[in-house]
Amino acid sequence: MFDISNLCAAARAASRILATASTAEKNAALHKAADALIADTDKILSANKTDVENALRAGMPTVMCDRLRLDAGRVRAMADACRDISALPDPVGSGSSVITRPNGLVIEKIRTPLGVVGMICESRPNVAADAASICLKSGNACILRGGKDAIATNRVTAAALRRGFEEAGLPADAFQLVDDITRDSATAMMNAVGGIDVLIPRGGRGLIRSVVENARVPYIETGSGNCHVYVDSGADMEMALRILHNAKCSRPSVCNACESLVVARDMAEEFLPLAFRALQDHNVEFRGCPETCAILPEAIPATEEDHYTEYNDYILSVKVVSGLDEAIAHINAHSTHHSEAIVTRDYARARRFQQLVDSAAVYVNASTRFTDGGEFGLGAEMGISTQKLHVRGPFALEALTCEKTVISGNGQIR
Repeated sequence: MFDISNLCAAARAASRILATASTAEKNAALHKAADALIADTDKILSANKTDVENALRAGMPTVMCDRLRLDAGRVRAMADACRDISALPDPVGSGSSVITRPNGLVIEKIRTPLGVVGMICESRPNVAADAASICLKSGNACILRGGKDAIATNRVTAAALRRGFEEAGLPADAFQLVDDITRDSATAMMNAVGGIDVLIPRGGRGLIRSVVENARVPYIETGSGNCHVYVDSGADMEMALRILHNAKCSRPSVCNACESLVVARDMAEEFLPLAFRALQDHNVEFRGCPETCAILPEAIPATEEDHYTEYNDYILSVKVVSGLDEAIAHINAHSTHHSEAIVTRDYARARRFQQLVDSAAVYVNASTRFTDGGEFGLGAEMGISTQKLHVRGPFALEALTCEKTVISGNGQIR
C-alpha cells in the first residue's frame, strides 16, 4: 500500500511558510518558476515526446493525445500562466466585513489558505504548472498525482517548478509530485484525513466518480462535460452554425466541448442538414433520435446512453424537441451540469433557459468553449466545479481560501 504520510508532512510544513509569505515573495517565486519552465523547455518536450509515443502505442485515440502533447508554444503558455497568476490580486488576508459590537469587540472576516491541496488528474501536463501556481499564490501547498500517460512530462515539469520556488526563497515542497501512478496512490490521497485539506479530481467521469464515492477527505467535484447547444425556434442559423462548429470541433477532447445538439422541431428540417455539412470538415458523426434520423439519413440511430455520453471525439448526439421547455427538461436530465448554450433571438426565452438549466455555466448566443478559468479572468484554473457547495464553475485563487473570523477586544468577558 502506498504511504503518502511523508509527502503530506512535508506539504504541511511548507503550507505554514506559505501562509505567512508576502505577496511579493509569492510573485517572485512564480516568476522564477516561469523562468525555470522556459529554461527546461527542451527537457520537457523530450519527456513529453516519450509520453505521447507510449500513449499512442497503448492505443490512446489521436484526438485525446492532443490533451497530452506539448510543443514550445504550449510550454511558453504554461510559463505565461505562472506570470499571469502573479499579476492577480492576492486573496490571502483580504477582508469581507468588519463589525464593531456594542461591547467594543471588533469582528473581522479575512480570507485564509485551505492548507494542503491534493489533486488527482489524468493526461493534461499543463495542469501541473497551473495547480502549483494557483496553490502557491493562494498560500497553499499542493500534492499532485498525475496519470500514467503524462508521468515523464510531469516529473520534469515538477522539477522545474520546485527549483523556481526554491530559488525565490520559498520551500520546494510547496509543490510535490506523487511518483507512484498505481491506484494505491490515488486511494491513499482519498484517505489522507488530516494530511490533505481538500482533494480535487480533474479528469474523466470514472476518476470523478471514484473520488465522490470513496474519498474520506473533503473534495471539490469537477465535472466531465456532456455540454449541450440548443438551437431555439427562430434562431439565427448562421450564428448557430458558427457556435456549434466552434463548440464541437475546436478541441473535441476538452470538457467544455459540445457533445449534444438539441434542436427545436420547427428548425430541425432546415437546420440539421446544414449542421451536418458544416461539421464534415472534421467528419463529425451524428447519433440522432428517430426524428433526427428521419430528417438526416446520414445520422446513426442514438441509444439512450448516447445522450449521456461525453465522447471527447468527433461524435455528436442529436435530439429534436418540441420547444424550449422540452429542451430544458432534456438537458437537465442528461447533462453533467457543466456548460450549456442556447442560440435564440428571444430575450424572454434566453432568460428562462439561463434560470432553469441546472448547470455551472449557461450561455446565450455563445460557445460553451469559453468555460475556462483563463477566459473567465481567473488567470488559470484548478478545475470546473459542477457541485453547488463552496464553489461552482471555473475556480482558482479565491476558491482555495476560506473565511476566518478574527476578533479583537480589550478585556471583554461574557
